[in-house]
Amino acid sequence: MIGIFNDNFPPILDGVALTAQNYAYWLHEKGNEVAVITPYAPDSKEVIQAAQYPIYRYPSIPIPFRHPYRYGLPYISPVFLHQWSKMHFEIVHAHCPFTTGDLALSASRRQQIPMVATFHSKYRQDFEHNVPNKKVVDWMVRHIIRFFEQADEVWIPQAAVEPTLREYGFKGHVEVVENGNDFYTPVTEIEQMRTEMRDELGMLPEETMLLFVGQHIWEKNIGFILDSLELIKDKPFHLFMVGTGYAVREIRQKISKLSLQDHVTLLGNIHDRERLKRIDAAADLFLFPSLYDNAPLVVREAAAMHTPALMLQGSTASEVVNPGVNGFLTPNDIQAYADQIVSLMEHPDILKRVGDKASVTISRSWENVIEEVILRYRDIQQSYKLKHGIIVP
Repeated sequence: MIGIFNDNFPPILDGVALTAQNYAYWLHEKGNEVAVITPYAPDSKEVIQAAQYPIYRYPSIPIPFRHPYRYGLPYISPVFLHQWSKMHFEIVHAHCPFTTGDLALSASRRQQIPMVATFHSKYRQDFEHNVPNKKVVDWMVRHIIRFFEQADEVWIPQAAVEPTLREYGFKGHVEVVENGNDFYTPVTEIEQMRTEMRDELGMLPEETMLLFVGQHIWEKNIGFILDSLELIKDKPFHLFMVGTGYAVREIRQKISKLSLQDHVTLLGNIHDRERLKRIDAAADLFLFPSLYDNAPLVVREAAAMHTPALMLQGSTASEVVNPGVNGFLTPNDIQAYADQIVSLMEHPDILKRVGDKASVTISRSWENVIEEVILRYRDIQQSYKLKHGIIVP
C-alpha cells in the first residue's frame, strides 16, 4: 500500500491539499492500493464517502489566525492509533514536514520502507507571519530541514524551488517532479463555458475579466494587485477573487478604501471544481504577482482553460512563463503591473494567442504526472532494498 500523508486535505482547499488528493485518486485509478492519512476537518464526511480509497483522519484543533488550517493530534485517539498499528505500507509520501509528515517518517522507520518528501511551500514566510521572534523562526526552519534530511528522496515541483530549499540549509539531493492539473477540457467546449459563465457573473461585453484564485492572505501579494487596480479604476475591468483566508476582512476594507467596490468581487471558496473550471475559462487574464508561491496549481489550471497569467519577474512561480509566449511578466512595481494590465486589455488578440500557447506548454495532466510518479516509486523501493540489504522472497 502507498501512503499519502498531508496536514491538509479536501474539503480544505489549497494547492498542496489538491496535490495530495490527485496523487491518491490517480494512484488508485492506476491500480495501486493507496491510503490517505490527514487530520480531521469539518464537513469532511462527504469527501470520505466519495473517495474510492480509505482516508484516515485523526483529531485536530484549529490553528489560531490561520483558518481553515488545523493542527493534528494523532496520539490522543485510541481509534486512530489502533488503525495506525494495522497499516502496512510499501512506500510513504509526505507532502508536509509537520505532524502528518512525522507520522510518515515513523511508518518509514517502523516498517523499514522508503519515504519520499515533497517540499511544496515557503514555510519561513508562514512562520514569520505568526511568530514575531526571529530565533524561534530559525529554529522552526531547522526542524523542517532535519525532517527532509531523513527522507530517502526529496522532491520539488519545479527547478526554481531548489534555491529556497538550499537557503533553508538543505544540502542533499533533490529531484524535480512536476505538479499536474485536472482541468483538461476540449477546446470546442471552452468558448461555450466562457460565454455562459461571463453571463452568469454579470460581465459586460466591453469589460475585461481579471481573476485571482488562492488563499486570501497578504503573503500572496493581494495588496499589490489592489494597489495596481486602483491606478486604473477608470478602465472597464472586473476582478473576481476565489478563496478564503485570514485576511478576507482586511481585503474587503482595502477594496472599500481604494473605492474598488464596483471593480472587485470576492466569491469565497468554491469547492465545485467544475464551476471553478468554468470561471477560469471565462477570465481574460489571471493575476498572480505572488513572491510566496513555489509551483502554484492555480496558474496551471488557468492555463489549461486558455487563460494566461500575469506574474512578477524573478518570482519562483514564474519559472514556467516565457514572456509574451505563454504568459506575461513585469518588474515588481505597481505602476508597471497596472500598465501591463491596461496594455493587454487593449489587445485581446494577444491575450487569446498567449492563452492558447499556455494551454499546451504550462498545463500537464495529473494522470500523466502519476504515471511518472509510479515509475519513480518503484525505483526508490528497489534502491532502498539494495541499500538496506532487504531480500524479498
